Amino acid sequence: MSRLKVLFHVNETEKWDTALGNITNLLKDAGEDGVDIAVLANGPSVEVFMDDVRVQAMKELAGKGAKFLACRNSLRNLCSGASACMDINSLPSFVEVVPAGITEIIRRQADGYAYVKP
Repeated sequence: MSRLKVLFHVNETEKWDTALGNITNLLKDAGEDGVDIAVLANGPSVEVFMDDVRVQAMKELAGKGAKFLACRNSLRNLCSGASACMDINSLPSFVEVVPAGITEIIRRQADGYAYVKP
């Protein structure tokens, strides 16, 4: 059986628990060697990287192969809003910053990734 490729797109903060549950279930079912998982955070959902409880859950999933991506544009917008500002250099070490979330979505889909938006 071929390896599955999936992109989880989270752009609403309140969807993180669902997304993390979906990823956990997918890894249990397909196995760490059976799936490539990318998780893209953009829009207000990038605030999650300041949430220690969720970051710990993400770190565990990253240890099982999930790749967490944050949109640079969204991180910049977070700093220009009323919310707390997050320095890109203070992101958890397992988070990769991509220039634009929308471009990453298109690239991943062109590369055959299934698109899931919890």
